[in-house]
Amino acid sequence: MAGTGIRAGAALLVAVAALAAAGCGGSSSNSTTPTDTWASGVCTAISTWKTSLTSIESSVKSGGATKASLNAGVTQAKDATATLAKDLKKLGKPDTQAGQQAKDAVDQLSSELTKNAQTIQDAITNASGAAGLVTAISTASATLLTMGNEVSSTIGDLQKLDPKGEIEQAFKQSASCKALTGS
Repeated sequence: MAGTGIRAGAALLVAVAALAAAGCGGSSSNSTTPTDTWASGVCTAISTWKTSLTSIESSVKSGGATKASLNAGVTQAKDATATLAKDLKKLGKPDTQAGQQAKDAVDQLSSELTKNAQTIQDAITNASGAAGLVTAISTASATLLTMGNEVSSTIGDLQKLDPKGEIEQAFKQSASCKALTGS
């Protein structure tokens, strides 16, 4: 079981690393608009969420892949996802022509991430025995990758929504987006 748990844990770590690579883009400017504030709020919420998901990595690394350690990590990830969903919904819509479309995209992302967090929790909760745990870790890894892709895709879509480029520029100007991507 230990070797299987380590391999499965490594797969989960790869998924978390891929998730951490998703994010916003970045150049700079000194003026702040309501759309800049909105973009900053999106990136701050996503950054906080990603940091919380990284705890699954620590759980797997430190204690091996046990059902108890995975349950703890999944509970924390599900709570972080619920907080992200709430934070994103609170942002409302940016003050642009495509504001409602941007809000709809963020709301859709929130719903997808919440659904995926439940998928991970169900996989871990329903795991039975060593083989079940390996399958659950595989499901969790794949779902985390999906979540990272959904975040990246939504951010990309948001930046392309606005014909005037206001949303894209807001993401580029936001310090929290720069911090999220390291650029």
